[in-house]
Amino acid sequence: MVENKQFIRLIEERIGFLFDNELIIEILKVGKIRSIDSGEVIIDPGDEVTFIPFIIEGSLKVSRENEVGDELLLYYIESGDTCAMTLQCCVRKSKSSIKATAMEDSILLMIPMQYMEDWMNRHASWRQYILESYHVRITELMETIDAIAFMRLDARLDKYLKDQAKLLGSLEINHTHQQIAEDLHSSRVVISRLLKQMESKKLIELGRNKIVLKGF
Repeated sequence: MVENKQFIRLIEERIGFLFDNELIIEILKVGKIRSIDSGEVIIDPGDEVTFIPFIIEGSLKVSRENEVGDELLLYYIESGDTCAMTLQCCVRKSKSSIKATAMEDSILLMIPMQYMEDWMNRHASWRQYILESYHVRITELMETIDAIAFMRLDARLDKYLKDQAKLLGSLEINHTHQQIAEDLHSSRVVISRLLKQMESKKLIELGRNKIVLKGF
């Protein structure tokens, strides 16, 4: 559990520069801290959205899920980010259409959704942040669509592994082949074959639920 003094320090360090002092004081009054474990799902499709999540430490994967449980990776959110799809639900007062899963042990700042519209009207720094968040996420969604439509799967896999290394800050990626297949909307057999090809080219080293990037 994050103690109150540590909570204040984290807020000031990670998002203090984004907002005016008056808004930071309000955030400290109404925000709640939540620690989540790697792999934990914080929101599922159909859930009521009652909060705006800020990533203070760690990262989340945001994906779409169909009726049979197949997932399509949309984008990642990191420290200082929030989820544009959740913001949209807050504005429209609709249920979640996405799944958000912790990529690693993370700390979230939860802002009750009722403050979003009020802060949009009263704080220019909040309004600018929300609009920028929409822009960034839309750009990432366009990149995802481009990758699916125009990139070969081996190129998508290479990009995926490099993006994971940057996101997690490590050349060692502890994902199963099945998890990667789900993220890339492919099959485990195909992903395993492509990973073996990459290993034979000495681009990666494979271990048990572990992939180590070489020369990256």
